[in-house]
Amino acid sequence: MAWPRPAVVVEADPTGGSGILAGYFRGQRDAHDLVDLVMANRSGVMAEALRRLAFPIEGSDVSVLVGAKSHVQAAGLARLWDPLLDALRSVAAAGQDVLVDAGRLGLEGWPRPLVRHSDLTLLVCRSTLPALAAARSWAQTLAEDVLPDHQVQVLLVGEGQPYSAREVSRVLDLPVLASVTWDQRRARVFSEGAEKPPARLGGEAGADRAFAASGYWRSVTEVGVAVQKTLSGSARDPLFRGIIASFGETEVGA
Repeated sequence: MAWPRPAVVVEADPTGGSGILAGYFRGQRDAHDLVDLVMANRSGVMAEALRRLAFPIEGSDVSVLVGAKSHVQAAGLARLWDPLLDALRSVAAAGQDVLVDAGRLGLEGWPRPLVRHSDLTLLVCRSTLPALAAARSWAQTLAEDVLPDHQVQVLLVGEGQPYSAREVSRVLDLPVLASVTWDQRRARVFSEGAEKPPARLGGEAGADRAFAASGYWRSVTEVGVAVQKTLSGSARDPLFRGIIASFGETEVGA
């Protein structure tokens, strides 16, 4: 919702259940999902089906390809990632960024090809000791399993609770790209479809203005800016941007 360019978001979390449909849309919308692409791939119409199944989010330049609705489908999805990668490259070449939510890494059917071939992998974690302990081994694995011009960095949620970005970077041996402010009330606008917190004056319009001026929204917006800046200096054309979420309920939602 805050991304600075047109984008396609792929829910590739093999856990099952769409966080966007259940959260942002509060379970009031249904949509085709990744499983429909399995049949499309068998029929040789993957690229066409991808354009048709990714539904637009009103009021934004974002389209979403919904993830599998059940974890039992994860094994079947493992065969989908390579042909989907080719289709997503075509989407990126047409001028849309591709953001991939890979969920918790290492589960059966996790989208390893999408992670390996992204321009940028962001390991999303909080700054607590349990979160860093869980992320540490994966930070090393992701950094080792890279292709040329593939960067691995950290997206930190709640810097200073208790550790700073510098301390997190030292523990994980990865640079911290950006930090999202810990603000559960505003994050629920995206993660649960909640109303924006009321403002003292101005009713709904005032609430919109206050939300747009909040440190939370500013920090979320700065993530996209930081990604664009990082990739603009890459020797490789930034055609495929993978945002990889993992380890814990960050309640970022955007």
